[in-house]
Amino acid sequence: DTLAQMQETFGLSIEELNTYLRAYLDSLASGEKYKLSVANSLWFRDDESLVIEKDFLQKNADYYNASLYQSAFDKSTLEVINDWVSEKTDGMIDGILDEIPEEAVMYLINALAFDAEWENIYRESQVQEGTFTTESGEIRDVEMMYCQENRYLDDGSATGFIKYYADRKYAFAALLPNPGISIADYAASLTGGGLSATLENAQDIRVDTALPKFESEYAVEMSDMLKAMGMTVAFDPDRADFSGMGHMAAGNLFISRVLHKTYIAVDEKGTKAGAVTSVEMRCTSAAPPEEFKTVYLDRPFVYMLIDCETNLPIFIGTVMDIH
Repeated sequence: DTLAQMQETFGLSIEELNTYLRAYLDSLASGEKYKLSVANSLWFRDDESLVIEKDFLQKNADYYNASLYQSAFDKSTLEVINDWVSEKTDGMIDGILDEIPEEAVMYLINALAFDAEWENIYRESQVQEGTFTTESGEIRDVEMMYCQENRYLDDGSATGFIKYYADRKYAFAALLPNPGISIADYAASLTGGGLSATLENAQDIRVDTALPKFESEYAVEMSDMLKAMGMTVAFDPDRADFSGMGHMAAGNLFISRVLHKTYIAVDEKGTKAGAVTSVEMRCTSAAPPEEFKTVYLDRPFVYMLIDCETNLPIFIGTVMDIH
């Protein structure tokens, strides 16, 4: 049940997921003006009663280049894990854990760092004072960056644009919900297939754009989200079956927390972004365009960082407020 639910949630079998992600990690592009790096690590408690299956460790190394660490899970381990997160996100995220609970026996941690210059950097004259109106109607003074782009997005519920980074390996995409559609309702309506279709159907139309400078940090515990998606057994201390990963004499292994933390900064030069996810395992006691469009991001919007080769978002979020 555990594996079946997880495969249904992710939409792929474990073999398909491993193969796809291995190929994707191998294809990541980096250049002089852009970099995307992904790092994975597996940390487990130094406890003789905890047995980790060799096949599980080997697959983590083979498919995900995961580094393996065995440690005491004390205060020094907490510091080492957070230092690893900071290093792998180029200092954008200074840590993922506030504590290591006594029952925690394993952490699977994924970190992503993205840093890229725009293909066309905003000139000083293109950055002007502007305003951003929050969902509740509060008005914020912001630095607004104005530019003409030529990739227009329209999914029927929102309009937006694509702005490329250097060498066009990656791009920034933004979608502004149509008037009368709240950002919450719009975000809830998004699907992987829908986003993919919107990006693939981008139109070569001139777009006058306004993009506010913004910096955002976000942290969330994702267990409830995953349970709502149907992945419940993995979090059940009695029903979870992770015997393919390992076992512990004291009790059953299950997922207790899934922590996710992101950081992104967008300015006239480009974008810096980082993300880290930690899965905590516990033991139960154990052409010149003819048309003309305008998209001013002066109220809440959805943004994405896109891999242009696959047209897949590698980072997605919403801007609700700007301080």
